[in-house]
Amino acid sequence: MSNALYITTPIYYVNAEPHLGHAYTTIVCDVFARFGRLTGKDVRFQTGTDEHGQKIMQAAEKENITPKEFADKISGKFQATWPNLAITNDQFIRTTNPEHVKVVQDVLQKVYDRGDIYLAKYGGQYCVGCERFLTEHEIVDGKCPDHGTEPTWIEEENYFFKMSKYQDALRDHIQNKPDFIRPERYKNEVLSFLSEPLEDLCISRPKSRLSWGIELPFDDRFVTYVWFDALINYVTGLGGMEGALMPRYWEATQHFIAKDILKPHGIYWPTMLMAAGLPLYDHLNVHGYWNIGESKMSKTLGNVVAALDLAKVYGMDAFRYFLMREMSFGLDASFSEDLLVKRYNSDLANDLGNLFSRALSMLHRYRNGVVPAFLPSRQDHLDTRFMVQMAAQKYLDGMAELSFHKALAAVWELVSEGNKYVVKNQPWELAKDEAKARDLDDVMYNLVQILASVVVMISPVMPQVADKMTAQLGMEPLKPGMFTGLESIFDLVGEGVQTKKPEPLFPRVDTAEVKAKAAKKDAEAKDKAKKKKAKKQVVVPEGMISIDQFTQMKLKLGKILEAEPVPKTDKLMKMKIDLGEDEPRQIIGGFAEHYTPEDMVGQQVVVVANLMPAKLRGLASNGMVLACVSDDRVRIINPMEEMAPGSIIR
Repeated sequence: MSNALYITTPIYYVNAEPHLGHAYTTIVCDVFARFGRLTGKDVRFQTGTDEHGQKIMQAAEKENITPKEFADKISGKFQATWPNLAITNDQFIRTTNPEHVKVVQDVLQKVYDRGDIYLAKYGGQYCVGCERFLTEHEIVDGKCPDHGTEPTWIEEENYFFKMSKYQDALRDHIQNKPDFIRPERYKNEVLSFLSEPLEDLCISRPKSRLSWGIELPFDDRFVTYVWFDALINYVTGLGGMEGALMPRYWEATQHFIAKDILKPHGIYWPTMLMAAGLPLYDHLNVHGYWNIGESKMSKTLGNVVAALDLAKVYGMDAFRYFLMREMSFGLDASFSEDLLVKRYNSDLANDLGNLFSRALSMLHRYRNGVVPAFLPSRQDHLDTRFMVQMAAQKYLDGMAELSFHKALAAVWELVSEGNKYVVKNQPWELAKDEAKARDLDDVMYNLVQILASVVVMISPVMPQVADKMTAQLGMEPLKPGMFTGLESIFDLVGEGVQTKKPEPLFPRVDTAEVKAKAAKKDAEAKDKAKKKKAKKQVVVPEGMISIDQFTQMKLKLGKILEAEPVPKTDKLMKMKIDLGEDEPRQIIGGFAEHYTPEDMVGQQVVVVANLMPAKLRGLASNGMVLACVSDDRVRIINPMEEMAPGSIIR
């Protein structure tokens, strides 16, 4: 099996500056890359920025600069942020780089030459925020559910990728490789997408509408769709389809993404690779959202946490530790400064910081800071070695399955056992009895080894703290491949090594001060939201309704399947109407004086589909059929041509 490991973040769209969401994904990748190097893997780690598309062009126009100038500015902020979070990427891709443009055009040409790209006229609802056409099923109350904006109807000629051609092959691959997409819930979500027929993917935009993109190599009137451009960055990073690094790394690819871009990475990307004749990546690893309060973190909602603000306050390593310990990979997690401070004071200051300070202080007090000799055959030493190795095995298992919080929990169990070991053996008592000097030597030696093992295991998450502890313990500098098995995790500091006096690793934080600051910030945010809402309120003239009020009413097209008069009434008619739902609806309407049942069956009608259910003459009515009324005439409303039941009316 190959020893290679190719780790990628999504390339971040330059419509927003680096924030907590970007930081988390990038830190996860960095931790996994550092862990890979530590355990002897041949690691390549890539991140970058996605810089084309309509949103970038519009943002640049607002600032009265060119799209390239705008992209340079935001991309530069990403590149400046990652070193401050100790990110060790080997490559930073920009989709505006000439080498990437060439790879995208090479892939497009290859897929086109194979007959999997065709020109067609298409009309659809286009969301600028998503930078794609939305299907009817994706639109909720006339708006894009992700951006809360009404899409625009666009009808134009474009190029399409035959994505549907690869639907069965992709489904088979996912079922034959159950961990292709992980955690499992996201694999099931992709399979759910694939249970319905895939549409072909529109992969171009006419230059008359959008010029900021990569030109199609086979038609210079068009640029390519931003997702088709962006996803190919993973191949660009290895030199292109025939790049020198492709054989070494590609089939060991680990993509890391947030769940909001599952569909492009889980469906668009593998089908594109199939069409280009390239092998699929090894795994797609999907994490959840960070929630701020009760809401998903969102630039639109104004609750984005800047990536470096808290790292500067509490230290970069503490920030990294909190993110990795607090979120169970794949699930959503809550973020607050208060939670971060609790983790900081409890796990870092009280547990690890306290053990490190106590152990080294006692070593200097009783043995002048020199690591004593030990007897490897003594039971206490064997028990301590076994304890460390069991913790290390849990750690290795957790890291390998992306359960980073479990891996860190295993390390902190070891830290807890180290603190218990001090209490149990009471070195301060052993130091009073010269006859117990041998016991004291063993205890101090074992404590140093526990700390050294902890240093190795926390180093992917907290590299600066690990380096600081390494220097104070007198350890050899950490290096790639030093943790290749359980035997390599103990006896890391030799006897006779001179340690340094401990310096505080994690100064305590005033929790009350943090809570007060958080409460003030929360009050300010609520006041701002209240003012914003008040500002947005529209005064509706008497006798009029607002567009928001109108969109609360759901109008759908239905087809009458059955109709019969309601007994003992002159006006009411009972109808069974198909609204494209699992079962027809029963609706009672006042049509019996104007239509016979035979007239009604087969007619298409407009139905108020979200009207509260009612009972008329003891019969349930689930909706209302709309009609035109003039004097004593009543006529149902029909479309000019037949359309599918359930079609939205707006």
